[in-house]
Amino acid sequence: MLLTITTTRTPATDLGFLLHKHPEKAQSVALSAGTAHVFYPEATPERCTAALFVEIDAIELVRGGGTSLTQYVNDRPYAGGSYLAVALRAAFTTALAGRCTARPELVDEPFDLEVHVPSLSARGGAEVVHKLFEPLGWAVTATPIPLDPEFPRWGESRYVDLRLTGTQRVVDALRHLYVLLPALDGDKHYWVGQDEADKLLRAGDGWLGGHPERTLITSRYLERRRPVVNYALSRLAEADDVPAEAEALVTEVPDRPEPLSTQRHGSVLAALRAAGARRVLDLGCGPGALLRVLEKEPSFTEIVGVDVSASALNIAEKRLKEHSRVTLRQSALTYADPALAGYDAAVLMEVVEHVDEERLPALEHAVFGVAAPRTVIVTTPNAEYNRLFEFLPMGHFRHADHRFEWTRAQFRAWADAVATRNRYDVRYLPVGPEDQDSGPPTQMAVFTTGDRKKEVAA
Repeated sequence: MLLTITTTRTPATDLGFLLHKHPEKAQSVALSAGTAHVFYPEATPERCTAALFVEIDAIELVRGGGTSLTQYVNDRPYAGGSYLAVALRAAFTTALAGRCTARPELVDEPFDLEVHVPSLSARGGAEVVHKLFEPLGWAVTATPIPLDPEFPRWGESRYVDLRLTGTQRVVDALRHLYVLLPALDGDKHYWVGQDEADKLLRAGDGWLGGHPERTLITSRYLERRRPVVNYALSRLAEADDVPAEAEALVTEVPDRPEPLSTQRHGSVLAALRAAGARRVLDLGCGPGALLRVLEKEPSFTEIVGVDVSASALNIAEKRLKEHSRVTLRQSALTYADPALAGYDAAVLMEVVEHVDEERLPALEHAVFGVAAPRTVIVTTPNAEYNRLFEFLPMGHFRHADHRFEWTRAQFRAWADAVATRNRYDVRYLPVGPEDQDSGPPTQMAVFTTGDRKKEVAA
């Protein structure tokens, strides 16, 4: 199996820093049933190509188990997406984590990239390849490979010669490949359990939740194991990376009438309507799930989505209507931005828990002190409710990027203090079905200024 990554961004040899593999050296990494080799067929300032060649040891593969048939009649070592994904992780562990010790500034820099996989198993053919990669900003060429060139009447195999071109961060490109190659193959050479779902969520953070084929990707990556697939989709919904019309397959809340993400969107929308808001900020908008709901509301005359992640904003832009009323802005919520001042309302939906607690005062100053909208709506997970999630291990957060998850008392203590310091009033509302002991799955605080209270009373 072979995969190459080429860049023409100058100097192209910076690719070696990001991959943590020196262009002048050939390096090898041991796998459970073979070896992954990394080398550079070309490395000049104008063009640099890193190649990942995966060599499978057939004897070790047989020792690893399998039926008598699959030991002798098996194409997995030669075109298996999961073998290639495992090799990617083994060879480029640090790059997949988004770290670059020598040149950290390169991590967030987009590179002009070309990815080539000469033989890739793609169940569903070239059409599925386009559906999975194109929404992420890749230009796709997927050439079907015939079963046998000597006998064209036999038709095409399920394998394609894949070429991807696009401008991406290298870490994003690697994560796309790590998830989508095995998803296209739809098969794994090892047992799939909840730990595999957690790997998917980590690698898909920031892009999988907003992908229009997230259910297909998740189902195939996890070999259609229903409980594990449901667990992964529920975690994606908790992160609000899914649109309002979430899939019925998600079952993160027992016996609920509709997905929790849909209920959360509805609660936020109702609070905005009650506040009489016309100009609205969605702070930490991510891939735009809430923005799609807000742009359908005719009473909003201006909608601005703000997020620190350029890749999330790119996904949001693709998902919005062609002539959308939504404006997107890249900005960190912990930095004061005077351009965000003067709006009627701001929403931080499932945002604060992604911020380190020591940075919350900076977020408070930026939102309540500088932007200072008349209404601020904050939602966050209720940690007490976590025990009711079937597939959430005890003591774990709902999302890998959460810095904390508050109990109801902790959330109220923070919100009361914020309201007092910034001269807001605050009230609390439940979102989702309430448990007698644990409360609702999501807790919401609605902050209003004294000026707004007087207007409503008048």
